[in-house]
Amino acid sequence: MSHFIYLVRHGEQQDAEFGLPDGPLSERGKLQAAAIGDRLASVPFTGAWHSPLERAAQTASIIESHLGGVKSEPSTLLFDCYPSGPSPDMPRAFDHFFGGVTSDEIEAGSAQMADAVSEFLTPARGDRHDLLVTHNFVIGWFVREVLDGPRWRWLGINQAHAGLTIIRVRSAKPAVLVTHNDLGHLPAELRTGLPIEQPY
Repeated sequence: MSHFIYLVRHGEQQDAEFGLPDGPLSERGKLQAAAIGDRLASVPFTGAWHSPLERAAQTASIIESHLGGVKSEPSTLLFDCYPSGPSPDMPRAFDHFFGGVTSDEIEAGSAQMADAVSEFLTPARGDRHDLLVTHNFVIGWFVREVLDGPRWRWLGINQAHAGLTIIRVRSAKPAVLVTHNDLGHLPAELRTGLPIEQPY
């Protein structure tokens, strides 16, 4: 039995550079979503979920139009969030990242991601291929979980817009990171979302 999780970061958001917390995709974001939709068109998906935020929901809708009958459902477990806060073992270079983040946001994000891992990173009874359209920090947390890294290690695990990460969940062995941030479906002019320079 094989259970594969396909994690996709949403496409580029319109006017995101002006600090909008959520909004529709840019024209380039729509092209990114269509490209990952084409990439995934032959996968026999058994389920699909997306963050309820507009940029993720719109990305999922475009991908869905390429999949032939799979309907994506909103899941609050895939909301954008802060999966954990500062810890004693975290490098001090990350301290400034949490300057505007409240303890309530961290507590809510931590609880959300614990539930998300329990919901999605569990072995299936039969073959499954599940699509999750979500956000950079959420995908970073899933990758950290699979690699059994320290809780702070989602920081710096970055995904480009419409990047593809695949995890294989196994029943008797640890989960496997099959690929991370695969951008093979995106031409160079459509690749956005990664920091030009790492701020950490």
